[in-house]
Amino acid sequence: MKEVVLDLEFWFSIGSTYTSLTVMRMDEIEARHKINFRLMPFSVRKVMLDMDNVPFPPNKESKVAYMWRDIERRAASYGFPVRVPAPYPLQEFDRANKIALLGVREGWIKDYVLHTYKNWFQNGMEAGSDENLEATFKILSMDIQDILVRSQTSEIEKTYAHQTSLAVEKGIFGSPTFIVGKEVFWGDDRLEDAISWLKNQKKVNT
Repeated sequence: MKEVVLDLEFWFSIGSTYTSLTVMRMDEIEARHKINFRLMPFSVRKVMLDMDNVPFPPNKESKVAYMWRDIERRAASYGFPVRVPAPYPLQEFDRANKIALLGVREGWIKDYVLHTYKNWFQNGMEAGSDENLEATFKILSMDIQDILVRSQTSEIEKTYAHQTSLAVEKGIFGSPTFIVGKEVFWGDDRLEDAISWLKNQKKVNT
C-alpha cells in the first residue's frame, strides 16, 4: 500500500529572516515526516505595516543582535551554516516574492526559495538583488531576464495582493506560518507542532 503524503500549507515571505530556518531544512523535513509543503508566498511586510509592527527596527540594537544570534544557534542545531548578520531589510522585497509566485505557478518554487536563502544566508547576497537572482537562476539553468518580465505582470500583481489578503483572513501575521485547517502555527519553532497536528487530524478523519 502506497504511503500517503500529507500537504502542509507553508506561508512565507522572502525577506523574513527566521523563514531561512524552515527553508534550509525543507527537503529533510518532507522526507522524514512524509509531508509535502505547499508554499504560499505573501507580503508579510504589508501585513506588519498595516499592524504598525516593525519587527527589528534599527534603533533596537539589542533585539536585532539577539535575532541574529538566535538564528545562528538554531541553524547550528539543525546542522547547516549561516553567515550573520545577513543583508537586512531587503531592498527588493516585493520583486523576490512576486518571482516566488511565478515559481509556484510553474513548479520551480522550492528550488528558487532554497537557493535564494542559501545565497542570502550563506553567501551574503541580499535576496531579491540582481546578484542573488543571477546566482540563483544560474543554478536553476533559467533565463533571469525572462523571469523578471513574467513576474511583473498585472496578473502576478493581483495574485500577490489576493494571497496577502487571504493570509490576513487566515489569521496570519508573520512568517513562517503553517496552517492546518483553521489552526495557525507561527514560527519555525512551531513547525513540528504543526506536523503533529496535521498527522493527528489525518488519524481522526480516517
